[in-house]
Amino acid sequence: MATHDGSPRYHHGNLRPTLLSVARALLEEGGPAALSMREIGRRAGVSAPAAYHYFNSLDAIAAALAEQGFAELSEGIDAALAGPRRHLLAGGIAYVAFARANPGLYRLMFGEGFQAYSKGNEAIRALRMQVYRQMKDDLEKRLTPEEVPNAAVFLWSLTHGLALLMIDGQVEPGADPDAKVEDILKLVGRGLPAAR
Repeated sequence: MATHDGSPRYHHGNLRPTLLSVARALLEEGGPAALSMREIGRRAGVSAPAAYHYFNSLDAIAAALAEQGFAELSEGIDAALAGPRRHLLAGGIAYVAFARANPGLYRLMFGEGFQAYSKGNEAIRALRMQVYRQMKDDLEKRLTPEEVPNAAVFLWSLTHGLALLMIDGQVEPGADPDAKVEDILKLVGRGLPAAR
């Protein structure tokens, strides 16, 4: 069945994934600030109250999207680490590539505009920590146990910061953004030259 404007109207079990898909598209169009239950419902071809039946608040949709994003990010890092390189550099490239491909979702995952959704949300916390552990696990092969926690936070800070700089257009990616990211991340392994 279609609405008066020709968009589909959903009345069955596929409305929840449809709402999430619509919300994600809206997120990528205008960032976290663009999310609204009314617009999500309108684009899905249902009323806002019908959308609230599946998600009791905008924070609930934000949380579901963040969970989806962290799961996808983790899968991408796993796939990169299982590939021919099998080291942290590949994971860092996959991390930044995910942010470049999903800038609105990436911002939402780290709380932009929706600080409340992640408070007390153990699923999101666990997924976020899984990404941290993926970085940490590789470091455990090379560093002492005392060095690993700080090194993992350092690497996460670096990749997170680089991801934000790239999606904000502050780093010119050039013809091959993955190569640019790799060149930047390689500096970590070599260390920066000392000031003269």
